[in-house]
Amino acid sequence: MARPLRSRFLQLRAFALAFAQWPMRSAQIGQLAMEALRMAPRHQEAKSLVRHGYKVYSQSDEDGMINEIFNRIQVSNKIFIEFGIGNGLENNTFALLFQNWTGLWIDSDRKLISEIRAGLPRTLESGALSVLNSFITRENIDGLISSKIKEAEIDLLSIDIDGNDFHVFDAINCVVPRVVVIEYNAKFPPPIKFCIDYDASHVWQRDDCFGASLSFLEERMRLKGYCLVGCNLAGTNAFFVRQDLVEDKFLAPFSAEIHFQPPRYYLAELPSGHRPSFGALEKSSNSR
Repeated sequence: MARPLRSRFLQLRAFALAFAQWPMRSAQIGQLAMEALRMAPRHQEAKSLVRHGYKVYSQSDEDGMINEIFNRIQVSNKIFIEFGIGNGLENNTFALLFQNWTGLWIDSDRKLISEIRAGLPRTLESGALSVLNSFITRENIDGLISSKIKEAEIDLLSIDIDGNDFHVFDAINCVVPRVVVIEYNAKFPPPIKFCIDYDASHVWQRDDCFGASLSFLEERMRLKGYCLVGCNLAGTNAFFVRQDLVEDKFLAPFSAEIHFQPPRYYLAELPSGHRPSFGALEKSSNSR
């Protein structure tokens, strides 16, 4: 690491530790910590995705990492699918709608889906976005997707359902994503291979019984033709690119040991600018 960069990294780390002792808002501390982490030597590798992270509407830095992945492999049809989208204002694909992507959101929360439909009438009417209200299982996922998406290949699939994430992905046959973003359980670092058994009725109880470890995902996703190319700093999401697209564009080796980020959930849900709204998308269609 160059001396000025290392000096800045050490300075930011010291500031973050010092500020943690002060009565500052947690958001300010979190933002300082994220900047310090991003400047760590391991993230200064030219092909690292972490250094490109930023937040528009994602939980932490996923928006920037997704953008950088497609800067490297280019987009194909700008189609996304995301399930487990929450209230629609904090997920991995809302920002893409500002860049003329189209796609499908699926979530099991009827109230949140109703709020999305009320908040995005123009977007939904235009066909840029479809939303489905359904509890997602391995048995119904293909039918849900194929009811709205007719293309055989999509650019991005993002999965965050707090439980059967890999089991559901493994059951998808109707589309082939070029990039997959999937939640991992960062409590279990490499080399631990952990995955909950499939249970169609699983509901997360806000404990450590959810999802799969990064080592498990690395192995299983490799068998399905995907390489692990990074994880976000909060330790929540892993990024996989289809093997035929990777070439020499990402940081190798594509292993959990190289790319694992521990659980830093205090970095999730940090603010980005003013309070998010559906109006920013609904009232800016003429500029796209």
